[in-house]
Parts: sequence; C-alpha cells; structure tokens
Amino acid sequence: MISRLLQSVTNRRAFLGAGAALPLAPILAGTAVAQSPGSLHAGSHMDGMTTVGNVDHARNGFDPHDILTDWDTGTLTTDADGRRVREYEITAVDVEIEIAPGIFFPAWAYNGRVPGPTLRATEGEWLRVHFMNAGSHTHSIHFHGIHAASMDGVAGAGLVAPGESFTYEMPAEPFGCHLYHCHATPLKRHIHKGLYGAFIVDPDPARHPEHTDVARSRLLGSPENDAWQEFVMVMNGFDTNFDDENDVYAANTVAHEYMKRPIRVDRDRPIRIYLVNVTEFDPINSFHIHGNFFDYYDHGTTLTPTLKTVDTIMQCQAQRGIIEMSFADHEPGRYMFHAHQAEFAELGWMSVFEVV
Repeated sequence: MISRLLQSVTNRRAFLGAGAALPLAPILAGTAVAQSPGSLHAGSHMDGMTTVGNVDHARNGFDPHDILTDWDTGTLTTDADGRRVREYEITAVDVEIEIAPGIFFPAWAYNGRVPGPTLRATEGEWLRVHFMNAGSHTHSIHFHGIHAASMDGVAGAGLVAPGESFTYEMPAEPFGCHLYHCHATPLKRHIHKGLYGAFIVDPDPARHPEHTDVARSRLLGSPENDAWQEFVMVMNGFDTNFDDENDVYAANTVAHEYMKRPIRVDRDRPIRIYLVNVTEFDPINSFHIHGNFFDYYDHGTTLTPTLKTVDTIMQCQAQRGIIEMSFADHEPGRYMFHAHQAEFAELGWMSVFEVV
C-alpha cells in the first residue's frame, strides 16, 4: 500500500512539474495512535497504518472535525401563503486541497470545501438553492430528493456555465439522509473532483403520530434532538494520479484525520451518524464499528430500523443511511471505526471514537 501511494505522489509530482513538486516525506507510514495506558478498550488494536505529519486545515479552509456537526440551515422565511421557505447559497469553485499530509488534490468544490455544506431542512418546507458557478467548467447541482424535471441539474435542466447562476426549487421531501452532486459530464470526473455534499431532511413530527418521539429526536433544535450526538460522515476517495483508481480514502476528505484527533463522545448520550457514500471508481464502501453494534436506517426514510444490531454495513455510490448506537454500557476508551476493506482503511478511511 505504501508503494502504491509513493507511486501516486511521484506521478503527481511529474504531472505538476518541478516548480510545484510535492514533498515525499509526509506519506503513509506505520505508527501508533497516541494513547494513555489503559485507555484502550480490550481488543481495539490502535497500531497500524496512518499518515505522518499534519494537514494544514487553515489553508484548506475547512476542518473535518467542523464538518461533522456543521449544519447549513440556510435562511428561513414565510411566504404570503404561510409556507416555510428555506434558502441556501452555494458557489462552485476551483480549489487545491490537502487530502493527506503533503498530498494535494486539484478539487472542484461547493463553497470551497469537500464535501460541500451539509444542507439541513425540515420535511414539508419549500427549498430554494441559489447556485453560482465560479469555476472553470460547466457545473450543476443534482439533488437526490423529489423535484420537478426542470430542477434536475442535468443537460437542459439546470446545467450552469462558468460565470452563470441558477436557482433550484423543490419541496423538502422525503425526510431522510440524502445527497447532492454535480451532474455535468463526464459525470465520474465531476463527482470525483469533489462536487458533492450531504442533504438532510428532518421528519416533521406532526406528520408521523405513530412515531412522534422518534421523529422529534431527529428534528434539529428540539429537546429530544439535543439529547443525541449527531455527526455527518461522507465517505470519499481520491485518485491522485488520474488512472481511475483511488489512492487515498477518507471520511470527510482528510485521510486518517479522526485517528490523529479522535471524535470525543459522551457515553451517556446516544450517537446518530448520517452516513453518505460518494466514492468514485470503487463499487462499494463500508462502515464497521469495533466493540459495539448499531441500528441502521437505509436512506433514513423510515422511523424504524431497516437493520437491527449489526456492526457492518455496505453502501454503493450514492447510497446513504442513518446509524444509531450507544456506548452507555461500555467502559471509556478508544473504539475504532473504519471501512471493512483493508485497502481503504490503510489508505486513510480509519477513525476512532474517544468515549468519555
């Protein structure tokens, strides 16, 4: 695996030219996650492949830890008919991002970050997304939701040339965990370059009297929702030498970031993860938790689990869902979670919860 990434970096250096050569030192190497004696849960092995050095998040303009809980709720108004209208501003730009220490990727990004902003709304609202293309190629936004054909973000229905803009309008339907991405061609290149993001529609409890408590627990800002620890994780990969094979994998873009800086969670509060797979060039990605099990809601469009008491799920590209778990009966410590394809884990998609 190390040799493969070394070759990728070498090829990338050649592509950029001597004037923009990348450092070869900060790449994958065997190391151990920093830990205090006795802090590890029995059986949770923390030694292994991780990156050396640190990514400059300030230079990137985003931090994977902020992305976990950074909900873009837009601007909410009420129209003359009493309808709740939620509006968002999204701009596509060309930007170079650091995806592992010393490894840079020429991205196309929504609002300058990969993944793009996590849009969040409530079921039944009317959504208005103002899109500006400040990039160098034609782009769009295609929403995985319910909308008119004229709002589909494809040729003849919302493709936007550089310097132009378009407003997408649609109802916030159905509730669940969704995504959006560019649908310009070549599609695999526009998605892989970074034009994607999560799109969450919270259920309206009034519409679900048979599951009111569950619906309220998903409604952002409610007391029931405040009891949960919610995170969004977008599983992605990066082909650094343009051979249609990924060389770096991650949750929220930066390889092994949550190994170096584990996600701290309170064991007395349940965890909800909005999980989205946008990995290009690989047919599936996966999520596996150590020392625990979870319930899974495929697409998040139900208020009862589609899978109960599992520790691993698979997702094809564009598949998504909601994971719910608890560490209430566990001892404090570090619990790994990662893709259960060893290649993906070793090349960046490996993370840790620090349960306190």
